[in-house]
Amino acid sequence: MMALVALLSGRQQDFAQTAAGEVGLITLDPGHFHAALFQKEILPGVSRHAWVYAPLGPDLLAHLNRIAQFNARSEKPTQWELEIYSGPDFFERLLRDRPGNVVVISGKNRGKIQRIETLVGAGLHVLADKPWLIEAADLPRLEATLDAAESKGVVAFDAMTQRFEITAILQRALVGDPEIFGQPLTGSLDEPSVRLESFHYLLKTVAGVPGLRPAWFFDIRQQGEGLADVGTHLADIVPWILFPDQPIAVNELELLRATRWPTMLSLEQFRKVTGENDIPDFVRNLLVEKRLPYFCNNTVSYRLRGIHVMLSVRWGYEAEAGSGDTELAIFRGGKARVEMRQEREQNFRREVYVVPVKPEHREEILVAVNKRLRAMASDYPGLLAARDGDRIRIEVPNSLRIGHEEHFALVVKRFLDYVHNPKSVPAWEKLNMIAKYYVTTKGVELARAHPSETH
Repeated sequence: MMALVALLSGRQQDFAQTAAGEVGLITLDPGHFHAALFQKEILPGVSRHAWVYAPLGPDLLAHLNRIAQFNARSEKPTQWELEIYSGPDFFERLLRDRPGNVVVISGKNRGKIQRIETLVGAGLHVLADKPWLIEAADLPRLEATLDAAESKGVVAFDAMTQRFEITAILQRALVGDPEIFGQPLTGSLDEPSVRLESFHYLLKTVAGVPGLRPAWFFDIRQQGEGLADVGTHLADIVPWILFPDQPIAVNELELLRATRWPTMLSLEQFRKVTGENDIPDFVRNLLVEKRLPYFCNNTVSYRLRGIHVMLSVRWGYEAEAGSGDTELAIFRGGKARVEMRQEREQNFRREVYVVPVKPEHREEILVAVNKRLRAMASDYPGLLAARDGDRIRIEVPNSLRIGHEEHFALVVKRFLDYVHNPKSVPAWEKLNMIAKYYVTTKGVELARAHPSETH
């Protein structure tokens, strides 16, 4: 069982410090289950003694329960020993105590960038879940935070799990091969060269029990709109695939069009998905005919180095039986389209397809695809190309299809490599993070400024 070394509620007590050379994890105000995923396994060089600073409440208790489950599992149990400070001054106390050197943040999005800025200014490494900011007004603060991290030699890292998904890795390799893809098409506003869609559902049931979301999740002032939140992954992956390891400046982006519209929730639906008895006061004034308009749906169209891109984020209430969250990613090149689809015929698994522009060139492109897969075999063994009508499907072995939670472990490992050697953080990461949040926050701002284009 997890050893709860100290559960404090404002009492003054000196905390143990991390041993020399070890990474000491501090979790700040965990409001999302992702915070626990950073500790799903013990990693070399990371102290098993960790700290949590948070207000006492359901978010903290849920986090502690998840860590306890990691410690108690039968296969590869962790051995975390936690010290918890739950006083109202938890953030100020963290800055004073500084028991570790790495702070993990995953929770409410409003005010997150201010906390990251303060932590970096105090010389602490930060691993923060997306999004770091949900309003365009905070873009200067983001740039200042990244500048401070660079000058202080600390790492402020955005947990972009999508980069570790095998289908995204495949798309990056295939789009980057001119024998397969050709050159990216310019496209147009109505027919973009790059189209990414993300469709999520609010109500998710596990073993017949709804997975509850906190009430604040439905306040866009705290959570952000869909594009500003989960759209962060989409905005990140576009240049990561199109222009690998290249810095993207904001002046290489031109926003063209954006839309927003709500998913309407009845009181009954809100109760079911949150476990609350009533609509909380902080969103009550938003009700329309006794329903809550949750502005979680967005599109944004923009040009990146002249290439037309469209991102779409949508949230429904509940998926139909047998389905769930889905994504779509299409990159159009002069020789072929490279697509990631989740289709019913494939049980909604992520599959990558290469679709030749000219069907008569399929065999030629198939040869090029096989050549590329062989070049990837040492890192990603078992990949095969198969004919699928007029398209080519990449067969991905189950050994490479790791889940969402395993992606977090890979993010942590990459982050820790950077912590041990901050100068190894790629130079392009800084500019690309600013560009990514420019797209998401300015996209929301553009949508709000043009309500006539809302669905």
